[in-house]
Amino acid sequence: QIDDLAEVDYSLSGLPAVFQTFIDLDLKGVVFPAGNHTDSPYMAASFTIPDQSDSMLYLAFSEYFFQSSSFAYYTAGAFNMTIAEETCSYFNINTEIFSSIIPEVAKYSITPYPVMLKLMSTEIPTISLQQDSFTAEIQGSVEVLAILPDSTTQSLFTLNIAANTSISLNRFDQKLMGSLCLNR
Repeated sequence: QIDDLAEVDYSLSGLPAVFQTFIDLDLKGVVFPAGNHTDSPYMAASFTIPDQSDSMLYLAFSEYFFQSSSFAYYTAGAFNMTIAEETCSYFNINTEIFSSIIPEVAKYSITPYPVMLKLMSTEIPTISLQQDSFTAEIQGSVEVLAILPDSTTQSLFTLNIAANTSISLNRFDQKLMGSLCLNR
């Protein structure tokens, strides 16, 4: 069990190879939604690790591991969240701000009302690995709702989002550092 949403199957996928200076263990590495071992829609591809011998431990994660993780968390609803009134009021986000950007919102609310944001992933996020980075493609939507005085909500508008980000990892002074780039 990784957390309340996902489990990992890290069973051996073959017999360990024992050599004079090292042991090679091939682990399966598939992530499932918690309590639901649903097959991932992705196919695992074999890969090799470059032959090096200057460190005590080497770990390698396949693209399939990240894809099955993405599928498990998407299936469990982890990419859907609501940003509540308290958080929006902390950042002073209300209907008046959206009225100045989107004039149609002014028709629905003359009085400034607090808002609530519902973020939803509409497709399984796609993760692909490159030589020095990995890319995540995320498709989703954000629904903006006004919170009316009687505690009901009124949908103001919905934005569809498609984002493509690259994440590069580098080792600097014995520390693993990451950089995030929004491609589109």
